Amino acid sequence: MEAAPGIFMTDDYEAMLARPEVQIVAIYTPDHLHAEHIERAFRAGKHVICTKPLINDPADAERIRAAAKESGMRLMVGQSTRFGESFQRQRELFEAGQYGEIEVVDAHYNHRMDWYYKKSPWTIEHTHWAYLGLSHPVDLVRWYLGPIREVHAYGTTTAVGREVSLPNPDAVSVNLIGENGRIGRVLGNYGFHELPKGRALIECFLMGSEGTSLARYPDLRFTTTTPEGGEVEEDYEHSMAGYYYRHELKGMHYGEFCNYADYFASCLLSGKPNSPDLEEGLDTVMTMRAIVESLESGKPVQIRRP
Repeated sequence: MEAAPGIFMTDDYEAMLARPEVQIVAIYTPDHLHAEHIERAFRAGKHVICTKPLINDPADAERIRAAAKESGMRLMVGQSTRFGESFQRQRELFEAGQYGEIEVVDAHYNHRMDWYYKKSPWTIEHTHWAYLGLSHPVDLVRWYLGPIREVHAYGTTTAVGREVSLPNPDAVSVNLIGENGRIGRVLGNYGFHELPKGRALIECFLMGSEGTSLARYPDLRFTTTTPEGGEVEEDYEHSMAGYYYRHELKGMHYGEFCNYADYFASCLLSGKPNSPDLEEGLDTVMTMRAIVESLESGKPVQIRRP
């Protein structure tokens, strides 16, 4: 169907994959469909951007890996938090050496989700919050600690979760230890009464040998120690809210989506690697699988890698 001159629209996935001018396919379908849609795009000769979680069934990892190897196509995980202004700024100073060696990372994503169950009822049956919401802070911890060696998770079901008969916990706390021996902590609560003036929905508290910083979402505020021993807050709300939050709606990741799409395209054009790529994304999935297993057993679980 023609939506406007030069714009093609279709609800037929194969028809879209068949179009030679389509070089990158962006996948934002329900989580349990990601593996199928990624594999079909790879085998059609398309690069892929896939929103987080990359997949929510670790059993699908090998079929995606095989399709990528056979096709030579690349994938970018749409980990939107990494590409928010505050988190980009935090990473910039980390890579410049301002925080020294990272010793502890504390990250959370706390967001009441009763509205989400109404909008996307498949969430109740087809996914687990360890893969869905927790994918934000787990990715942030892994971004700084590298591959995770072991996790120990506890969970509970909130009143909101019980109201929709959620089969899995919707409030989860996890301790993580990296292969490098450094530690992290992750919290996700999807049924609580938010307190946005007190705590942002997503935060990454980075603690290093030479300094500390805090990045927030959806606030465009970033707080950091300085090499001189001071503390400063950078506020991008006035200058960049129009870019990150279109239509005067604060949230929904518009700017982050633009950032990682532009980044991935530039990596493809230059031949440089992108991050998180397929292997990094699958390793994060393995970490989230271990969290589910720890929730079920009540014990620490080591990450199993191929």
